[in-house]
Amino acid sequence: MIKLGIAGVCGRMGRRIFELASQDRDFELSLALEKKGTPMIGKDLGKLKISSSPDGLFLVDVFIDFTVPEAAEINLDYAAKYKKALVLGTTGLSDAQLKKVQDVSAVIPVVFSPNMAIGVNVLFAMLPEIAARLGPDYNIEIVEAHHKAKKDAPSGTAKKFGQILAEATKKEIPVHAIRLGDIVGDHTIIFCGNSERIEIKHQAHSRDLFAVGALRAAKWIAGKPAGLYSMQDVLKR
Repeated sequence: MIKLGIAGVCGRMGRRIFELASQDRDFELSLALEKKGTPMIGKDLGKLKISSSPDGLFLVDVFIDFTVPEAAEINLDYAAKYKKALVLGTTGLSDAQLKKVQDVSAVIPVVFSPNMAIGVNVLFAMLPEIAARLGPDYNIEIVEAHHKAKKDAPSGTAKKFGQILAEATKKEIPVHAIRLGDIVGDHTIIFCGNSERIEIKHQAHSRDLFAVGALRAAKWIAGKPAGLYSMQDVLKR
């Protein structure tokens, strides 16, 4: 059984990861972490009390972080301190914070992905082949839409799509961001030639798909050696 810790457990993503993990016999929930000042600190969540102390990482085998860059940076230090495996889904990291992820992965195993959804990661793998087969006469643009409270724009997922396609085509890929209502997450990749248009669209119907992917990554990374891994590693058969 994997002893699991979850950051941002009072947030929408953290709470859903906690709920799904509670129903999975492969996990023993050992740490429910929130930032200092959160009114729920000290309150019961299942069999745990919500904590504001990242020193609680010493209790876990794997720690999942879907928070904000500032919190993730602190949690990286504590995961390295206690030599705990980390599943990191926080987006909007600065270059310096991305460098810290790389540095910490020399000490502990880290699964880091801008999107933990299985379908999105299948697209990450497929897009270079699609771009290569269509060839240079097709223009490519990306449109992404998320809820109005999402802070980073474009999304980490859209940036990753753009990076993959830029590497495949040797062209800069325009990315357009929309922030409206309560959209969970839509990404559309448009390939447009002179006589046809191909649109590949991924829509997230709920946050469950990200939580399911994160828990799959947590099971996979338990016991792995130090290193920086992606969801492509998790999904390999």
